[in-house]
Amino acid sequence: MVNYLESRKIKGYLVRILIGAVIYFILITLLINFENDSDQSSITDYSHAIWYTVVTLTTVGYGDSYPVTVYGQYIGYIFVLLSLSVYGLLVGQFASIISTIKENKMLGYNGTTLMNHVVIIGWNEFSQMVADQLIGAGKDVAIVTDKRDHIDHIREKYHRNGVFTLYSDFQNYDILHKTNIEDSSVVFVNLPDDTEKLVYILNLKKIYENLEYVVTIENANLKNTFIGAGVTNAISPNEISSKILASYMFEPDVATYTEDIMSFAKHENDYDIKQFLVTHDNPYLNKTYQEAFFDLKRRYNTILIGISKKDKSGKRKLIKNPLGEVNVNLGDYLIVILNGTSFDLVLKIFNVEEGYFRDTKKPS
Repeated sequence: MVNYLESRKIKGYLVRILIGAVIYFILITLLINFENDSDQSSITDYSHAIWYTVVTLTTVGYGDSYPVTVYGQYIGYIFVLLSLSVYGLLVGQFASIISTIKENKMLGYNGTTLMNHVVIIGWNEFSQMVADQLIGAGKDVAIVTDKRDHIDHIREKYHRNGVFTLYSDFQNYDILHKTNIEDSSVVFVNLPDDTEKLVYILNLKKIYENLEYVVTIENANLKNTFIGAGVTNAISPNEISSKILASYMFEPDVATYTEDIMSFAKHENDYDIKQFLVTHDNPYLNKTYQEAFFDLKRRYNTILIGISKKDKSGKRKLIKNPLGEVNVNLGDYLIVILNGTSFDLVLKIFNVEEGYFRDTKKPS
């Protein structure tokens, strides 16, 4: 859609330039023919005619060249009258260019350099709730919508760096590179229908096969179908809601705690579940899970509840509060519960931002 509109604009400009050039050439040719009838005229060739028209159209008017024949003066009147609109045309074109630049930036056509961000494809009330949680947790987000009026709403709501919006037809897969989708951590596809989501992801994977994809599905029975299609996580909101609702019925305090730690912490004393990549800077690298567990609790009031490791095929496996000798290795993720105060301390000692980082290396 975007390329088509830009192509039409360029063709329109070229046609207008061509028509203007033809008319200009005809006028100066007539001017030269008329002026050649007078021995007193200096406009007798194209170089003098072009010089006269340029200084006239730009309203400079040196007066060194001017038509002396009656018909030559008639053509001169045309150029004088045209000169009155030159500045208006230039100002109008300049304003149009500035407006186009601003519009393109607002619609996302200039692209973004966000890295390790979440790309949300499809905007509705649920997408907004997801974005609120991501942005509240400090995550960068790129939002793709096919509704023009969504752009104004999104920019008004999230007027901050780290939120990028792109207006595009969803079928224009190539323009998704404007979101820097290749360097995103995960792509959340939130189209209206399960079948539409599945077809869209299958087509998208032909272009961006190594990305991580997450979808919500209305029919929980389709989960294995989406996983088989290459989706990393297929989540049923109805299933999650029903579990929390049932928990509220027979263990309301557990349900409240679960709901609290599933969302981002708004205050320093709020608790949250976070995951941290184990890098070379991690103080628990090559130590046992048990050592990390007790030291995190004693020093930082942080509870280690699990560790995520890669299996031989390269897939991540979450081990919940493991027993026995489990070592913390490079590339693992530590899953912890902590509050805002502890979070600042853990960030410093782990020396890495929270969250998942997509591994661009293919498993051997």
